Amino acid sequence: MRLSLKLRAVQTDFISANYNYALSAAIYKLLRLGSPEFSDFLHNKGYELDNKPYKLFSFSLSFEEYEIVSNLIKLNIPNANLIVSSPMIGDFIQNFLIGTFNEQRIELFADNHKSFFHINQAEIIPEPTFHEKMNFDLLSPLVMSTIAEHNGKLVPHYFTNEDEIKEINRVMNKNLSNKYYLVNGSQYKGSGVNLAWDEKYLEETKKRNKRVTRKVTVIKNNESPVNIIGLKIPFSLEGDPELMFTGYECGFGEKNSMGFGLAAVNN
Repeated sequence: MRLSLKLRAVQTDFISANYNYALSAAIYKLLRLGSPEFSDFLHNKGYELDNKPYKLFSFSLSFEEYEIVSNLIKLNIPNANLIVSSPMIGDFIQNFLIGTFNEQRIELFADNHKSFFHINQAEIIPEPTFHEKMNFDLLSPLVMSTIAEHNGKLVPHYFTNEDEIKEINRVMNKNLSNKYYLVNGSQYKGSGVNLAWDEKYLEETKKRNKRVTRKVTVIKNNESPVNIIGLKIPFSLEGDPELMFTGYECGFGEKNSMGFGLAAVNN
C-alpha cells in the first residue's frame, strides 16, 4: 500500500540535499508513536533472510518548486509531497498512520541543518493493475550493487546502465524473490522479470550531456559519510506481475528504507 502525504515547510526555506538518512529516521519516529516495539524491531533487526535484513518499505520526497544552492535545497514554494510504500499494512502502514495523526509534523536534521514540515494531508494511492509488460518511472534513484575487488579491497560496485543487463537482471530477480518470500511466507517459484532501460530516454539525456547516475551521500550520526550511486532512468519490466507488484510496494533494488528504488507505473 502507498500513502501520499502533503507537506508544508515551516520556519525554513532550506533543507539539506543529503536528507535521506534524516527522513528515514523521521519515518521511524512516526512509526514509534504507533508502536514502539515494531519501530525498534524494524530499525534494529528487520525481516531477515540469509543473514540479510530487509525493511520492506521505501519512500520518495518531491518538491513543488526548488533550486539547489550549494549543498542545500532552496524551497521557492514550501509545498512538498512524501510518498511512503510498504506491503506490511497491519504493521507498517497502520502504525505510520497513527504516528502522522498524533504528530502531524516531520522534523529533519541533516548537515547540522534542521527543517520542519507540517503534515497537511495523508491519503491512500490507488493500486495500479499489473500486467506482463509494465513501464516505470523512478521517483527515487534505483540502487543495485555487487561486491567487487578494488586495490586489494572488497568494495561495492554500483551498477549503471553500462553494466551487463543479464547481471543486472540476476541481481534484480534475486532481490525481488527474497522480498516476495518475506512478504508472502512462501518461496517464489515463478519465472521472474526482465528489466530493460528506456533507450530513448538514454539517447536524449546523452544529447543534452546530462547524467543518469545520482550520487547520494548518506550521513548517519557520528559516522563517516557514505556515497551511494543510484540510477534515475525509466525502465520496463516484462514477466511475472506478482514480482513486479512486490517491487512496486517494497521498492526495487537495495537500500529502500533510505529512500531508494521507489517507482511509479507509467503505462
